[in-house]
Amino acid sequence: MMVHLLPILVPDVALWRFITFRTAAASLSALVVSLVLGPWLIRRLRSFQIGQVIRQEGPQSHLAKAGTPTMGGLLILAAALGSTLLWADLTNIYVSIAVLATASFGTIGLLDDYLKITRRSSGGLSVRQKMGMQFAVALVIGLSLMWLASTNQYNTRLIFPFFKQLIPDLGWFYVPFAMFVLVGTSNAVNLTDGLDGLAISTFAIAATAYTALAYVTGHALLASYLLLVHFGPVGELTIFCGALVGASLGFLWYNAHPAEIFMGDVGSLGLGGALGTVAILIKQELLLVFVGGVFVLEALSVMVQVASFKLTGKRVLKMAPLHHHFELIGWQEPKVIARFIIVAIIFALFSLTTLKLR
Repeated sequence: MMVHLLPILVPDVALWRFITFRTAAASLSALVVSLVLGPWLIRRLRSFQIGQVIRQEGPQSHLAKAGTPTMGGLLILAAALGSTLLWADLTNIYVSIAVLATASFGTIGLLDDYLKITRRSSGGLSVRQKMGMQFAVALVIGLSLMWLASTNQYNTRLIFPFFKQLIPDLGWFYVPFAMFVLVGTSNAVNLTDGLDGLAISTFAIAATAYTALAYVTGHALLASYLLLVHFGPVGELTIFCGALVGASLGFLWYNAHPAEIFMGDVGSLGLGGALGTVAILIKQELLLVFVGGVFVLEALSVMVQVASFKLTGKRVLKMAPLHHHFELIGWQEPKVIARFIIVAIIFALFSLTTLKLR
């Protein structure tokens, strides 16, 4: 919005056109909104008795967290999407897709949270209902990308890290691939949301990496130098990613151990959807495995645990997802969080180095 208004109000200042300036402005705006509205939201959630329902089969140390205000993801999404709408070019189709995808996945999480609270149970939507809704949203996004490809505003090629010549074109097979990325990322972030500040801090690190990747992809010289597919318009997603980072840091202020508020599924599903959508739009889908390495490990730990139990009757881990395993072997919650953050930073840095290694 401001990119359209400010040149009219202050025509002699060219600063408003720079993506770097608007990214910084979006980040700070989202950060301020999160910090200012956080206490108000916490009070409102407490007044409505919207508290976290703890799974009885989880670590016993988590039972004390029952009743902590949840659905804090509303704060993250409001701050991030609001700042994006304020500072990004609203005529940019890629920004529109990212905003709508984030809001859609967040809405699914909101419905899941609502059912958990009203039923006073850790079970909200059934697995079939939740996955069905997620795949439906992902299908719409996938078909939208195919429409963009038909008008030469997108391509369905894959860029493989380390292999600059390996860029296969998936054609219509790109739709199920995109659906897998979106649903997988959304649920991986959701699985990571089990300790105070863990999901939001690791997400902020991944979002920071994609802020840099979005900017490079939209920059003709940098994209050419790094042998990336150059999409000038997707550079506007840098502002969206910057807003996500700012909103995440603001929420982390209240979500840090011991947490005053939890993000809930509205936050984890929404943020996961946002990360997956950005990865697809800037043609760094496969790099997401490294950027979101912690999320991948968390999701794999659940799959390995389930597969092992069904095939052998034995569990590989003491408990899945992975962060609970480390809790049960004696690590204190703050230590698990700190070490996972270190791992997330290592993954993010490694992912950025792969650009030149190609």
